[in-house]
Amino acid sequence: MAADTPVDILQKVLENEILQSTKVVEEHLDAEIQKLDQMDEDELERLKQRRLEALRKTQQQKQEWLSKGHGEYREIPSERDFFQEVKESKNVVCHFYRDTTFRCQIMDKHLTVLAKKHIETKFLKLNAEKSPFLCERLRIKVIPTLALIKDGKTHDYVVGFTDLGNTDDFTTETLEWRLGCADVINYSGNLMDPPFQSQKKYGTTFTKLDKKTIRGKIYDSDSDDD
Repeated sequence: MAADTPVDILQKVLENEILQSTKVVEEHLDAEIQKLDQMDEDELERLKQRRLEALRKTQQQKQEWLSKGHGEYREIPSERDFFQEVKESKNVVCHFYRDTTFRCQIMDKHLTVLAKKHIETKFLKLNAEKSPFLCERLRIKVIPTLALIKDGKTHDYVVGFTDLGNTDDFTTETLEWRLGCADVINYSGNLMDPPFQSQKKYGTTFTKLDKKTIRGKIYDSDSDDD
């Protein structure tokens, strides 16, 4: 009888792991069903009320977020509006853009999608040329830059596309992953597995500012100027 090949051995190991995982899930479900079977009517009613209360609070929170401008990607007209918007929301992503920078349009496309998906976070855009004080204060030197804000404080930056696979063709999922790394959205994926389109591996530690900085001047991330 021929010995098992490495592929056969690997297949058997995987099949065994799947069987074990299935067994654990089934045992957990059986335990939950048994627990429900042992409950009397009063306990079931209390469980029902707790779940209804949790749903009510979730819906209430959602409505509160929507009332504060969450759920849409929108432009704010001035620096003064920025401070008010940041003050009233726990998590904020603000895109500092410029009309003449093509990469800002790419960023707009992805942020529009994510704003609708992650209503727990406020998504804004602000024209960098109309907000010189804020750009100086936050040290915004490269366009586009995303300022990632938690509890009223700038927590992290996404400068250009370096953290997004360093390509104009990055996916919305890649940007979502990057925001998840900063804990500015509720990310359900695996932070250790970035969804870059290329096979290159990038770390999950990010520089706060791009090296290409000169005081008082803002650069496009796709510029060749040093």
